[in-house]
Amino acid sequence: MRKLLFLTGALLLAHAAHAAEAGKVIFVAGAAKIAAVAATLDAPVGEGELLSTGADGYIYIKTIDNGLFILRPNTQARIASYHIDADNPANTRIKLELLSGVARSQSGQAVKLARQNFRFNTPVAAIGVRGTDFTVFTDSNTSRVTVLSGGITMSGFAGGCRPEGTGPCEGTAARELSAAQRGQLLQLQRGQAAPQLLQGNSSLVPDVVAPPRGDEPGKIGSVSAPAAPNEPSLDPRKNVTLEAEKASQQAATQAQTVKPTTPDAGASKPPLLITVPDAPKVTEPTPPVVVVVPPVVVPPVVEVPPVVVVVPVEPTTPPLPPKEISWGRFTAIADSPATSSLSKAGTERLGMTEDFVLFRSRSGSTFATPVQGSVAFSLASSEGYIRNLDGSEKAAVTLQNGQLSMNFDKASFSTQLEALTQTSDVYKLATTGKITKDGIFSSLSNNSKTNNMSVTGALNDLNSAAYIFQGSPDAKHVINGATTWKK
Repeated sequence: MRKLLFLTGALLLAHAAHAAEAGKVIFVAGAAKIAAVAATLDAPVGEGELLSTGADGYIYIKTIDNGLFILRPNTQARIASYHIDADNPANTRIKLELLSGVARSQSGQAVKLARQNFRFNTPVAAIGVRGTDFTVFTDSNTSRVTVLSGGITMSGFAGGCRPEGTGPCEGTAARELSAAQRGQLLQLQRGQAAPQLLQGNSSLVPDVVAPPRGDEPGKIGSVSAPAAPNEPSLDPRKNVTLEAEKASQQAATQAQTVKPTTPDAGASKPPLLITVPDAPKVTEPTPPVVVVVPPVVVPPVVEVPPVVVVVPVEPTTPPLPPKEISWGRFTAIADSPATSSLSKAGTERLGMTEDFVLFRSRSGSTFATPVQGSVAFSLASSEGYIRNLDGSEKAAVTLQNGQLSMNFDKASFSTQLEALTQTSDVYKLATTGKITKDGIFSSLSNNSKTNNMSVTGALNDLNSAAYIFQGSPDAKHVINGATTWKK
C-alpha cells in the first residue's frame, strides 16, 4: 500500500512538473540565464522563471504549443503562465511579461485558439493579439510595439485594465495596430491616457534598438537588385554597320542611269570600188562619208514626293484628383453623438486619439512632398475636448490662434494652437515633427513644455492639410481634437 501511494505521488509530481513547463530553449548565444543558471540548448523553461540576456545574449524559446518567445540582448522577461486546455480552449491562460529590453512573440496554436485569454505585459502596457507575430521594446516608462503579421491591441493600465488581468484590454483607451500599417508603431508612455500611433522613426523601432540575428526565424532578408542584361559585343555591332553601308552603296549604284555612247567620228569605212567593163578604169573620187549621230536621249527627271511622317497623337488621360484627407469623432460625448466609426469604406486609417480618427482615401493621386521651399497654413475648422486626469467628464473647447508651417528643405513641420475652455481658461499646445515623402506628418516626442502634444496629419496638397492631436498642457488635463487647415 505504501509503495502504491509513493508511485501515485510520484506521478502527480511528474504531472505538475510537466504542467509547469512552458517551453524549451532551441537556441542560445552569448550571456543568457534561466533563473540564476546559464541557459543551455534544450533546457526547459518553467512558468515564472526569470529569463535574462547580457549585452551579447540571445535566447530562442519554443513554447509547448509551437510558438516562439525570443529575447534579444540586454533583456529581462518571464513566461508568467502557460496553462493550455486542449479540450476546452476557453480555460487556456497564457501570460508573457517583458520587464525591460526587446522581445519578439510569435503566437502558438493554443494562443490562436484562445486569443481572448492571451496577455503580454510590460511595465506600462497590456498587449493582446489577433493571432500575431510582433516585437516589443520597453523600459520602466515607455513601451513600443511593431507588428510583423496579424494584429495587436495595446492599452495602458487604467480603468478596468490591470496588470494582473488576462486577455486584451478593450475600451476607448485601447489602440490597434496591424501588419498592414507598415512603417508605423504604437508607443505608450507612463501617464498617457492612450497609446500614440507613430511613424517608424529609425531610433524608435524595436528592431533597431536590438537588431535580430541573421538566423532568427521568420527574419526578412535583403532583396538583391536584378542583374543588368549583358551588353552585346562590339564586333557584331561593327559588322551590322558595314553591311548597312555596303547595301546602301549597291542601291546607289543600281539607281544610276547609263548614258548611250556616241560612235567614233574618226573611224574610216572600206573604200567604194566601181568597175566598168571594157572601158578604161576610171577612178572616181570617194564620196564624202556622212556620219549620222543619233540624238542623245536624256532620261526624264522623276521627282520623288516628300515623305510626310504622321505622328499619332495619344489620347491624354486627365490627372487623378489628390487623395482626400478626412477626420471624425468615433465616441459620443454628452449630447453629441459620434460622427464616425473606426473604419471607413474606401479609406486607410492614418491614426487615432481618444475620440478622433484620421482617414485618407485609397483612390486618387498620392501627394508628393516637395524637397524645397516652405508653406504656412491657417486654422479653418476644428473640434476639441478637455478632461481632467481624475476622470471627470469631457467638456468642449474652442481651438484658436492656430499656426501650421512646413519646411520642405528639412522635411519638418511645426504647429501650435490655444484651447479656450467654457470657463475662459486658455491652454497652449505645440509640437514639431517630420514629414514623409507622401505628405504624412507626425510629431516625434511630447515630453517638454514646448512639445506638449502628439500629432498625426497629412497634406491634401500645397493648399490644405488636416491633423488630429492629443496633449497634456499640464499635469491635470488632457486635450484631444481634430483640425483642418487652409493656405
